[in-house]
Amino acid sequence: MVIKPRSESKELKLYRMLNMRMDLSVEEVQYYGSLEKGFEGEIQFDAWLESLPESENRLILNDLLLECNHTTFQIDSLLLVDETLYVFEVKNYEGDFYIDENGRWLTLSKKEIKNPLLQLERSESLLRQLLQNHGIKTHIEPYVIFINPNFQLYQAPLGQPIIFPTQLKRFSKKLPVKPANRKGIQIAEKLLSIHLKESPFKRLPKYTYEQLKKGNHLSVLSFL
Repeated sequence: MVIKPRSESKELKLYRMLNMRMDLSVEEVQYYGSLEKGFEGEIQFDAWLESLPESENRLILNDLLLECNHTTFQIDSLLLVDETLYVFEVKNYEGDFYIDENGRWLTLSKKEIKNPLLQLERSESLLRQLLQNHGIKTHIEPYVIFINPNFQLYQAPLGQPIIFPTQLKRFSKKLPVKPANRKGIQIAEKLLSIHLKESPFKRLPKYTYEQLKKGNHLSVLSFL
C-alpha cells in the first residue's frame, strides 16, 4: 500500500516550463535530461513494486526527504515489511559501465560517475541515526536498483547490495510476505511526519524575463 506517492519535484516542473520558453545551456539541458530520466526510472520501479503479490500489505513511502544532524538526504523508495525497512536507491542508467581497480564507477569512455553504493551507504547511515534519535531501533536492508534493461555493469564485485534488471523477479521472491505490524506502522507515520516538503538544494537555471518566450511568466514564478 502506497502511503506516500511519488510526484514530480518542483525543480523538474520548473525545468520543463523553462525548456519550452527559453534556450537552456548545454549543462542545463544535460541536468534537465538527468532529472527526467531519473523520474522515469523511479516511476518504472514504483509500478514494479506495486505489482508484487502482497503489496497491499506492505507500506511504501516514495521520495522521502529527511534531515539528520543538519544533513539533508533523500530516499527514493522505502518498503516496510513487518519491522524491516528496505531502502532503495533507484538508478535509470543506460549503457555500459565498469568498476575499476580503485572502486571508481566509469563509462567505457572513462568518464567517472558518482558511486551509487556510496550514496546508498550515506542514506542508510543517516536514516539509522535519524531513527535512533527518535528512539526507534529496526533492521534496515539497503539496495541499489538498476531499473533500465539496457544497463550493463562490468567487474562488479560479488556480495554488493546491487539488484540488476534481470534479478528483480528473483529478488521479489526473497521479500517476506508478512504485513507491517504496529511498530512498522508507527515507523512509517514518524517518517511521514518529519518528511521535508521542499529541498533546500534546488539547482535552478539562471534566466531573465526577456529570455522567456511568450507565455505565462506567473506560472514560472509560482515554482520559485
